[in-house]
Amino acid sequence: MLDKIEYAGNKLPDPIVLFVILSAIIILASYVLSLLNISAVNPATNEKVVVHNLLSKDGLIEILTGMVKNFSEFPPLGAVLVVMIGVGLADESGFFSVLMKRAVVATPKKIIIPSIIFIAIVGNVAADATQVVLPPIAAAVLMAFGYHPLVGLVVAYASTVGAFSANIMIGMTDTLAAGFTEIGAKAVNPDYVANPAMNYYFIAVSAFFLLIVATWVTYKFTIPRFGTYTGMAVEMEKITELEKRGLRWSGIAFLVFIIITLILVLPQNGILRNPETGSLIQDSPFMAAIVPLITIFFLIPGLFYGLGSKTIRSSKDFADMLGKAMSTMGPYIVLVFVTAQMLAYFSSSNLGPIIAIKGAEFLESVGFTGIPLFIFFIIFVGFVNILIGSASAKWAILAPIFVPMFMILGYDPAFTQAMYRIGDSITNPITPMLPYLVLLLSFAKQYDKKTGLGTLISALFPYTIFFGIFWILLLIVWYLLGIPVGPQGPIYLPS
Repeated sequence: MLDKIEYAGNKLPDPIVLFVILSAIIILASYVLSLLNISAVNPATNEKVVVHNLLSKDGLIEILTGMVKNFSEFPPLGAVLVVMIGVGLADESGFFSVLMKRAVVATPKKIIIPSIIFIAIVGNVAADATQVVLPPIAAAVLMAFGYHPLVGLVVAYASTVGAFSANIMIGMTDTLAAGFTEIGAKAVNPDYVANPAMNYYFIAVSAFFLLIVATWVTYKFTIPRFGTYTGMAVEMEKITELEKRGLRWSGIAFLVFIIITLILVLPQNGILRNPETGSLIQDSPFMAAIVPLITIFFLIPGLFYGLGSKTIRSSKDFADMLGKAMSTMGPYIVLVFVTAQMLAYFSSSNLGPIIAIKGAEFLESVGFTGIPLFIFFIIFVGFVNILIGSASAKWAILAPIFVPMFMILGYDPAFTQAMYRIGDSITNPITPMLPYLVLLLSFAKQYDKKTGLGTLISALFPYTIFFGIFWILLLIVWYLLGIPVGPQGPIYLPS
């Protein structure tokens, strides 16, 4: 089965080409369906929604004149690039890698495995850095404690990518997801505004919940599977004095930043609170400034680590690191360009609202709502994730359909996004579409040259299964209790 999945996934074109193909399909579909007079009635407004033919005179003019605007006004673009300034500097200066190494090395044996899992989950906020840095560190550390090094590779990788949407901090992933959710929601409510923190309550609790699940899976399946290691050890580099100094400097600077932030938000008349209501969440400067605050959250420790460890010796080093960090966003920017066009065509054609309305009517007619619908949606996203590894690519395709559909059924976009993020995470460990699986294989071959992709996937598979089961159960309990998934993130749309 896994061989067939890998074969099918490898046959898919690059996401950039995929979105070009989807754009062409949308344009052609708008022409055909307009000839068939396909329409639907929006239950929220009782207005008739008809298909807009993009191959008409007006449609072609709209495509050509709107291309630059579609790209420049794409909601996730600015937010992600701004956050990347802070995350990128923290990565390029070496702060992320040394911080993870220090945290793992300083941990007692009794809690070493849960600690690695927790660092892996929290490390998601560093985006790709954790998937590259932590597995080899975990392998070396666990081998020093008497475990097979492949246990360290597997548990670190599975916890990082399998719990990808669980964290106690808000990062670039939250910002990216919220941008696409907002686009989808505007099909039903043009005034809807998403915020990166709208899933925070749920993902924060999920982080600790999945920590328990991953620890149990590791002791139950992973450790017994690999047994005792008899090969040669691969030595892990020690933390230098300069790196230690960099960590001290970054810690002090980060503490100062937190104190200043608390001064701005804790008092009832704090600058970042709503000046009229005093709310920290509802229509507050704090929520409006969440993206710049996340950027500063990473920029300050990254900068002071670099100064203390002397990886940043001049303003030129600082500028070069920022430039190098942003240069890695080139493929993302190209992907955003084609994605923005596709979503603009999808929105203009009215295919999204029509599919959402008719899909919602079908689900209601067969009684497929509530918990069965949630489970179906999460599993569906999980299967799509195996074939399309990019979280942004998947949500760009699915959000314009499912966010409006769930809104018509009465569910808030924040709750739909929370369900999506579960499905987007649980199959990450076993999908060959993530390039880090191949990187993990190269790490594994350092300890056992006979290790193959099947070895890793079979060891990672239990994490996918049990993350899926228990994370869905957590969501169901959350739904039954009616707890908001985050600030401005209720389960149901306001009546």
